Amino acid sequence: MAAPLRSGIGVGSRQDTRAVHGTSFQKKSRGKLVSIPGTRPSVQNGQLLVSTGVTSLDYVIGGGLAVGTLLLIEEDKYDSYSRMLLKYFLAEGVVCGHSLFLGSARDPPEEILQELPAPVLDDIGCAAGDEGQAKLCDSEGEDSMKIAWRYQNFPKVQTALAASSRFGHYYDVSKTMDPEMRQASKCNTFFLPDELPLKSEAEPSTMNAGYRALLRSIQNLIHREGFDTAAPQNKSRNILRIGLHSLGSPLWGDDICCKESPSDAVSLTSFLYGFRALLRSSLCVGMVTVPSHLIQNRAIMGRVTKLCDTAIALESFRGSERETNPLYKDYHGLLHVRQTPHLNCLVCEVPDTKDLAFKLKRKQFAIEPHAAVDLLVRQPPSEPPIEPPTARRGRPVRDYMCNCKSCSPSVCAMQPGSGRGGVGGGGELLSDMAGI
Repeated sequence: MAAPLRSGIGVGSRQDTRAVHGTSFQKKSRGKLVSIPGTRPSVQNGQLLVSTGVTSLDYVIGGGLAVGTLLLIEEDKYDSYSRMLLKYFLAEGVVCGHSLFLGSARDPPEEILQELPAPVLDDIGCAAGDEGQAKLCDSEGEDSMKIAWRYQNFPKVQTALAASSRFGHYYDVSKTMDPEMRQASKCNTFFLPDELPLKSEAEPSTMNAGYRALLRSIQNLIHREGFDTAAPQNKSRNILRIGLHSLGSPLWGDDICCKESPSDAVSLTSFLYGFRALLRSSLCVGMVTVPSHLIQNRAIMGRVTKLCDTAIALESFRGSERETNPLYKDYHGLLHVRQTPHLNCLVCEVPDTKDLAFKLKRKQFAIEPHAAVDLLVRQPPSEPPIEPPTARRGRPVRDYMCNCKSCSPSVCAMQPGSGRGGVGGGGELLSDMAGI
C-alpha cells in the first residue's frame, strides 16, 4: 500500500510520487490452500480431493473423493470386487502417508490389511541410467528382435506412474504390499467381536450397540489425533481414511437383510447420518460397503443411498447368464453410478457415459466404458412365401402364359406362339379370358 500523501504537495509532486511508488491498488490475494500430501483441489468446485486408489474410478466420480464426503459401494454377490476396491482405498492411504481406520465385523481388519496390493514403483527415470539394464541390453545376441531406432533409448517397460507427486497411484494386485511400508503408516482398527462387550447396558438410541460403539470409536480418534477442523493447528495436517466393511449385514446386529419389514430399520441410517456429520467437520474421507443385494426393502436402500455423497454399485457376472454372453467376454461385471455429490455447486458432476464395465486384469483393476447392449438372440422371422397372383377362377397366371412348363413366363410372353397372342397357346388363353 502506498504511503498517504500530504495536502501541501502539489499536483506535479503527486504525479511524481505515483510514478515512483506506482498505483495504490493491490489485487486481493487468495488464501493459501492447505497443502497435504496425496490431495489436490477440484477444478469444478475447489474442494480438496483424494484418490480412491483406482484412477479410472476417480475419473468416473469427478476427479476423486472430496475430503469430508462419504462413498457408498454396493457389494457384488460374492463380495470380491467391492472388497478389492476397499483395499485399493486403504493402499492409496498408505502410499500417500495418510492415517487409516478400518472397521469390520466379519474378517479381522489385520487380515484385510495384509492383503493390500503392492504399489507400482516409478522406474521410468532410473531405467535409462541403470547400468545393469544397459549391460543386459548389450549382452543380447544378434538374433534378438530389432525395433525402430527412435525407440531404442526408451525403457522396455514403462509404468503409468510418472512421478511420486502424481495424484493417484497404480497397484499390482498379484503382489501384496511390503509389511514395512504398511507398518510405517498409522492404522487404527475396529473388530466388532473384540470391541462389543458381552453384556452392555441398554442406552436410549436409534442405533444398535454395534453401530454405537463404532461411531464412538471414530469420534474419539478424530478428536484425539487432531483431524477435527475446529482443533488448533499445532502440527501439520493430515487426512484420515475410514473404511467400513459390509455395513448392514447381520454380523453388525442389523436385521435389514433378513426381513422385508425389519424391527430395527433406522439403525443403519442413523449411523450414516451421524457418521457423515463427523466427516463434514473433519479432514476425513469415508468408504462404506453395503450388501445391497441382501436388503429386501428397497426403500431402506434408497435412504441409505441418499445419506451418502457418492454411490456406485458393482454387478458381477459371476454365476449369471452374462458370464457366458459373448457381448461381455472382455469384462467381469458392470459398474452403475447411483449418485454423485453436490458440493459448492448447483449441478453435480455427470459421467461421460453410464455404460461402464470393470475387469480384473492380471495385475490391476480397471473400469472402462463399453458399448455392449443386452440383445436377445433371436432367429430372423421367416418370410411367408410369395404366392403368384391368381385369376378369378383361382388358376395361376402362369397357366395362361404358355403350355410349356419349363420356360420362364417373362420369356414365353415375348415368344411367338406363347399365351400372349401366339399360335401355340392362344386358344387356351382366349377360352379362359372369355370365361372371365
